Amino acid sequence: MPEMDQVVLRTHRLEALLKQQYHAQGNELEQLIVSCQERLPSHITVKLHFIVGMSQKIESGHQTLDESREFFLACKECEKELTPRSGRFVWRIALSLMTVMTLAAVLFYYMHWDELNQHFGF
Repeated sequence: MPEMDQVVLRTHRLEALLKQQYHAQGNELEQLIVSCQERLPSHITVKLHFIVGMSQKIESGHQTLDESREFFLACKECEKELTPRSGRFVWRIALSLMTVMTLAAVLFYYMHWDELNQHFGF
């Protein structure tokens, strides 16, 4: 059942983020939320409680397709919000730098291809 695997994966990611970034304590997602509730933004706390309820419904098999979509959307939003911004900023800079370097190399080879072609023997 791939949907159940995704539910477990998403809740484990949220648990790890709460433990690492907010020093939450507990074994289950609900315990982790309660232990660090005062450090979390209120809109994220509401979404996390929604995720707990939906994961229980999905595990018991009493959910609809729309509810599953809402669950995965809420998980995605919470993961984005709980991920430290500095990490995302560093990745954006790294990807931007890599893109600029690649484009510069392509432009260089495009401009000097006739000269380089002589040395490669194509």
